[in-house]
Amino acid sequence: MRSIFARKWKDGQLKNLKKLYSTYQTPKTHQAETVFTNISIHGYVKKRRLDLARKLFEEMPERTVVSWNTMISGYSKWGFFEDALSLLSLMHHSIVKLNETTFLTGLSACAHLQLQTQGKQIHCILFKSGCKNFELVGSALLYFYSSCLEIKEAEQVFDEFCDRNELLWSLMLVGYVQCNLLGHALNLFMKMPKWDVVSLSKLISGFAKSEESCEKALELFWWMRSSELVPNEFTFDSVLRACGRLGFLHEGRLVHGILIKYGFEFDQYIVCALIEFYCNCEAIGDAKRVYNGIPNPDLNASNSLMGGLISMDRIGDAELVFNRLTEMNSISFNLMIKGYAISGQVEDSKRLFEEMPERTIISFNLMISVYSRNGDIDKALNLFEEIQSERNPVTWNSMISGYIENGQYKEALKLYQTMHRLSIDRTRSIFSVLFYGCSCLGSLQQGQLLHAHLVKTPFQSNVYVGTSLTDMYSKCGSISDAHKSFTDISSPNVAAWTTLVNAYAYHGLGLQAVLIFQHMQKRNVYPNAATFVGILSACAHAGLLMEGMKLFQSMEMCYEVTPTSEHYACVVDLLGRSGHLQEAEKFIRSMPIEADGAVWGALLNACWLWMDMEVGERVAEKVLSLNPKQTYAYVILSNIFAVLGKWVEKMNVRRTLNEMDVKKDPGCSWVELNSVLHAFSVEDRSHPHFTVIYSTLQHLNANLNTIVHCDFDSI
Repeated sequence: MRSIFARKWKDGQLKNLKKLYSTYQTPKTHQAETVFTNISIHGYVKKRRLDLARKLFEEMPERTVVSWNTMISGYSKWGFFEDALSLLSLMHHSIVKLNETTFLTGLSACAHLQLQTQGKQIHCILFKSGCKNFELVGSALLYFYSSCLEIKEAEQVFDEFCDRNELLWSLMLVGYVQCNLLGHALNLFMKMPKWDVVSLSKLISGFAKSEESCEKALELFWWMRSSELVPNEFTFDSVLRACGRLGFLHEGRLVHGILIKYGFEFDQYIVCALIEFYCNCEAIGDAKRVYNGIPNPDLNASNSLMGGLISMDRIGDAELVFNRLTEMNSISFNLMIKGYAISGQVEDSKRLFEEMPERTIISFNLMISVYSRNGDIDKALNLFEEIQSERNPVTWNSMISGYIENGQYKEALKLYQTMHRLSIDRTRSIFSVLFYGCSCLGSLQQGQLLHAHLVKTPFQSNVYVGTSLTDMYSKCGSISDAHKSFTDISSPNVAAWTTLVNAYAYHGLGLQAVLIFQHMQKRNVYPNAATFVGILSACAHAGLLMEGMKLFQSMEMCYEVTPTSEHYACVVDLLGRSGHLQEAEKFIRSMPIEADGAVWGALLNACWLWMDMEVGERVAEKVLSLNPKQTYAYVILSNIFAVLGKWVEKMNVRRTLNEMDVKKDPGCSWVELNSVLHAFSVEDRSHPHFTVIYSTLQHLNANLNTIVHCDFDSI
């Protein structure tokens, strides 16, 4: 009988099975039949035959809490979270009470879908049911709130349940790491009643991904080595990636030696981490040794090596690895498409894209970027339209970035409006590129509208978005908003500080720029080459000669920043604007590198400012010897000859300029009205309403030129 029962169960002959079951055991009540149906539903769920399981469920005359939970858990197990929640809602409105299993499954589904409202509703039902003391409910609630980044609610759950459930300590730590509250996570770890390798590995992983605190991951790892905790493969993976990000080749090699002692050298995740670590440290020989030391390198290892080679611009070597692959996946193709694009081999990128047996959304996103960077914005748009039903936030970001890269800023803003209307999730990259577009347009109103959208997202304090926002406000003329945006950044890095220094320099507020520079140093943020360009430029425009020269001299001595041609040009501009033209020329001739056109051009501008015609004539000829097509040099030289009365030379320069058939771009003014920019230049008649504009100007001029005689003595 057992063999027949097993065979019938396996074949799924439900009707025959019921007949056989009733032959040996006639149910006295519906209870036995309900139990049997629950078992059948469970069997179908295990085989992923959810349609047959649901059919049995719907046909049940009487359902128990097990019936509901089996079906709900089945949907959740196979990733059909919406169906699980829909069925849970029906259960709630039935006569069957929800139990611990129901709450666990429902909260887990809400966590996966990040449905805050529905999850909180389940929490309310749980509270009203009096089941909040269930052993595992606290874990489910904490997992839900952490997944939805509702850290305050997660802390409340932790405080209430932590004494009864040790698992909550690890979940709370994971929640802090997910919310990038690494300081809170570290404090919690130190208070844990019992340390474990999983929690510490998660903490190390969080610091390894951090922009500002990556070195803390290594500190924790060395502390772990001195404790009784034994690192696992996830620990080593995170530590190697931290070493790669920091470029710590020596420390990474030590970690490599340690993981060999623990027997992880052939683990597929560790192999990939090792290859990427050595590539990030530009130790390509070591990366190849790791790869060649594997008996049978899998595709993940090959892709890691290709990615590392491409990041080092060794496209030819990556191509050799690609061509030797016996099997390929979409990642392999995408890496090589990216490699070809980086090296300018756009046609090869297109060919490989066409040859792909299966294109993923990542492939389409990549090709949209490739076409955009190559100036083929129409082809990029065609791809964007082709995948209308598959687009993800990265797709929208790629297309918007493409418009920005090709100077089509208004089209980028229109596409963002469509994205916003469709409620597409926005990323930090979207805001960064759009703020850049607004700064290029000079559109303060559009920037403010975007800022209003930004404050409703978690990205306002993000260093990359905040830096773009600061730059946008600066270039659109609002230095106060620029400073306010900077203060909203949670942990400003050197790029953010540099942007603020440049903002004050751009507005001619050199003294404030120097104060910002000093404040940056007090915060232990060390300036880089770009920072010094900004602060030297600020000193030049503010006439802070002594301060500027001190800063220049401190570059190598205090900060180990080697001056480039751009820094030397700033110093020449600083000396020149202060009227020290002779010193500026001596400075140029004493430079350890050969002065380029930018350096001599800075001196030429100073000569024209101070009307030093003798030095100016000599410098202009030097600029033109370096680059005969420098239009501004011809214009200044022509003006110098005119001042000196050298009319023949002036006519020769003008003739040369005319023969070059170049024109100086005219200056323009603009006004923003209803988020539309209207630009005007001298004698411009391109505006559609130029007739009304000129008529209004004539009317204003007539009123201004009217002389009104007043007899003040009679007043």
